[in-house]
Amino acid sequence: MDRVVVIGSSGQLGHDLVDELRAAGRFEVIALDHSQIECTDLASTRAALRPLKARAVINCAAFVRVDDCESQASEAFAVNAIGALNVARAAAESGARCVYISTDYVFDGAKDSPYLETDATAPINVYGASKLAGEHLVRQTAADGLIVRVASLFGKSGARGKGGNFIETIVAKARRGEALKVIDDIKISPTYGRDAARAIVQLVAANASGIVHAANSGDCTWFEFAKTALELCQLTAPVEAVPSAQFPTPARRAKNSALASARLQPEFKIAMPHWRDALRTYLGEKGHLPS
Repeated sequence: MDRVVVIGSSGQLGHDLVDELRAAGRFEVIALDHSQIECTDLASTRAALRPLKARAVINCAAFVRVDDCESQASEAFAVNAIGALNVARAAAESGARCVYISTDYVFDGAKDSPYLETDATAPINVYGASKLAGEHLVRQTAADGLIVRVASLFGKSGARGKGGNFIETIVAKARRGEALKVIDDIKISPTYGRDAARAIVQLVAANASGIVHAANSGDCTWFEFAKTALELCQLTAPVEAVPSAQFPTPARRAKNSALASARLQPEFKIAMPHWRDALRTYLGEKGHLPS
């Protein structure tokens, strides 16, 4: 069996990746969390990775609190850029392929349609800039490395760094009968973590390199996403569509954050479910759908 290391295994995507790698039946999976590896320290990273002799190292470790990144830029760059460089270096030294998980936040949102791998990057906040810096550092360190951009993840384990999960928050408030206000002027590609993880596993198996987008197909606004979730759950709480200006945040958000791929299906024969189907699957697994 090929050995694959997942760094950041306790995070939302890392958790799903470990599960999907094991389910594939062809990988020996080594899950590393922050207590076992400090990516911002090259010596720690080397010490953790060298003895493992892995085929691939998937780096999910990230400083993901987008608004906190604005006031903690040095920490964001330490993890998302220097940490990515350290992992790429240590992976290369041990003969492993480096897989870096990146984000839709590397784009500025000015495009009218979903972003492809070939579109120019132009982050508008510190988080996006730090992740883009990580991409550059991985690419210059690992010529055969793989960068996978994901977007608007929702998963069974929730995003600890962000305080949970958008869908779970919406469903819980609706069940309490609370009126909801949800942003309706930002386009996203809602992506089920298990679908993204499954695509990443297939990319690793195919020895993919370069940049690949792995998001559920289709796009919507946060308002459409929330409304669809409540409709599937047959919850009738009122939901008001509001502009993002009503919810000012320290970090700017792109008006269009949707991703599509020019590589996933044509090159690797990987089909991503539509976000509505992915949402239905997620809600069913969480026990939210009516019986």
